[in-house]
Amino acid sequence: MQLPLYQIDAFASHVFAGNPAAVCPLEEWLPDATMQAIAVENNLAETAYFCRENGGYRIRWFTPAVEVDLCGHATLASGFLLLTRLAPELEAVEFASLSGPLRVTRKGKAFALDFPARPPQPADLPAALANALSAPPSAFLKAGARCYAVYRNAEEVRALDPDMAALATLAPDGIAVTAPDSAYDFVSRFFAPSHGVAEDPVTGSTHTTLIPYWAERLGKTSMRAAQLSARGGELQCRLNGDRVEIAGEAVLYMEGRIFL
Repeated sequence: MQLPLYQIDAFASHVFAGNPAAVCPLEEWLPDATMQAIAVENNLAETAYFCRENGGYRIRWFTPAVEVDLCGHATLASGFLLLTRLAPELEAVEFASLSGPLRVTRKGKAFALDFPARPPQPADLPAALANALSAPPSAFLKAGARCYAVYRNAEEVRALDPDMAALATLAPDGIAVTAPDSAYDFVSRFFAPSHGVAEDPVTGSTHTTLIPYWAERLGKTSMRAAQLSARGGELQCRLNGDRVEIAGEAVLYMEGRIFL
């Protein structure tokens, strides 16, 4: 069996930036173990698979360790692939997913994700987690099982040097760190060592929570954000009621075939 495989840099206008995702279009679903094995072999933060289903598409995402219920950059990469290469006559595509319907729409040079908003709630910060982050935050929040630590400025976020082994145990669904900024409305980083991703380059899914948080705190619904990873990435953000729009560019880095 041969399968097409694409590697796409999402939330980037040129290669070697943003967050690389592997995208594998399927004619029919593979066994879960095979999809997980391919994700391990790809060794990227996410491998996305999509397949036609009920007249549309269903999408699934695998890290090198687990299947996840939502991924922004790999959905952006999948929408980019469909709207530029596989179905360029379309202006938008909708994916069924574990997190409900997700839409990707052309927006000039960018592609906009329409995702559900996941507002956070204040939570108690365990002392061990504060120590694992290397510096205590000014606020601690949770949205579902995912943790969010708020700092005073971008310099504090950049300076963090977390204990990844401790985070894998103390924040098993990952932890985002965020702060206001002068160049952007807000910045962030994201760590998910328990999912096989020590630091994610650009994380769309965390912005389903960061957008409603910063929209309320800053009193605005349209914002510019940056993720302060080594590769970096920029996101155009908007709060639309109980949905968020997360927009960015993408670029094809590589295409090939998998031989099974």
